Amino acid sequence: MCEKETRPPFAGLSGRTPEELFGALPTPCYILDEAMLRRNASMLAELAKSAGCRLLLAQKAFSNFDLYPLLSDYLCGTEASGLYEARLGAEEMPGKEVHVFCAAYKDEEFDELLRYADHIVFNTPGQLERFGPAAKQAGKSIGLRINPECSTQDGHAIYDPCAPGSRLGTTRALWDEKMTPQLISLLDGLHFHTLCEQDADALELTLDAVQKQFGDVLLHMQWLNMGGGHHITRPGYDTLQLKKCIKEAKERWGVAVYLEPGEAWALNAGYLASRVQDVFQNGETKLVILDVSAACHMPDVLEMPYRPPLYSAGDTASDWYRLGGPTCLAGDVIGDYAFLFAPKRGDMLLFGDMAIYTTCKNNTFNGMPLPSIYVMREDKTLVCLRKFGYEDFRGRLGGGR
Repeated sequence: MCEKETRPPFAGLSGRTPEELFGALPTPCYILDEAMLRRNASMLAELAKSAGCRLLLAQKAFSNFDLYPLLSDYLCGTEASGLYEARLGAEEMPGKEVHVFCAAYKDEEFDELLRYADHIVFNTPGQLERFGPAAKQAGKSIGLRINPECSTQDGHAIYDPCAPGSRLGTTRALWDEKMTPQLISLLDGLHFHTLCEQDADALELTLDAVQKQFGDVLLHMQWLNMGGGHHITRPGYDTLQLKKCIKEAKERWGVAVYLEPGEAWALNAGYLASRVQDVFQNGETKLVILDVSAACHMPDVLEMPYRPPLYSAGDTASDWYRLGGPTCLAGDVIGDYAFLFAPKRGDMLLFGDMAIYTTCKNNTFNGMPLPSIYVMREDKTLVCLRKFGYEDFRGRLGGGR
């Protein structure tokens, strides 16, 4: 149907077509793939065991808590970016660790946060000074996010915490200026997060920078959190190099090691089903309007940007079409795809790798309905987790009558 794609995004279909599996579902809808989630979780759990590290689920990438029971046996806890995610992790994955990092905590929320979090990481010495004593008194493990000033990004500046002028993390210069002995005594560990969909070679470069900038500090810490962005479950990822990095960090600094991947848990473990609403032509460009929106339903397509995989029944291409959403945003374009057969109104199109940064990041711009959320069980049966309607759109905007 469209151009040749890499098979992993659709491996969970087991050779069946989208219409065969999902044809009866209303579109647009997300489908979470239970079997692929378990596959990823098993790979990550094996890594944690063999490398001797502890793995967290970064909920910012995947927070569909109905699937937390499936994941809970494979990880040690969750990572949160604030109060609501911390509460979600504590309530939906009870008995597991809850780690939280926020660029700046709020006075009116911090007491409640202490009810849910086990590890609290601060962004700056100022935040540590303001909230650290209360966290320590509450028995929490306290960390500080560092900025090793080692950019390894290529083309994704929006996701580079080490870019000049970054607001994320404490540089060594800021440490030397602001970290008093009293503040240092509050710390149990250090945290860095510098990667985005990267391999272990980028981690190795980062660890060299961490040693140069903060190696002396780490000798007095109990743990090191290496953040997320590790694309561990992607085909071809160098797990041997990752294990080497973890082993060397443990031996060099005498610390326990945490990793908090997000995408790796749910990579290629979800789909977004849509149907063609219109086909027409503008000059030499052939256009397809779908009932899904890049801006609303897969925002990283525009923000990162990237072109999501689209299911194909063939390996060769004959004709190109530009796929776009129904909103008024001129740039609401998913991408250009080559088709073996001309798409027509009513055809189902299935996008892959849609479990991450979608259901937890979508929006209702233009009054677009939020897609329903389904889960495909390991026996291929489909269960609806959530349907959305007008009241979900309206309720976000006010109380009204």
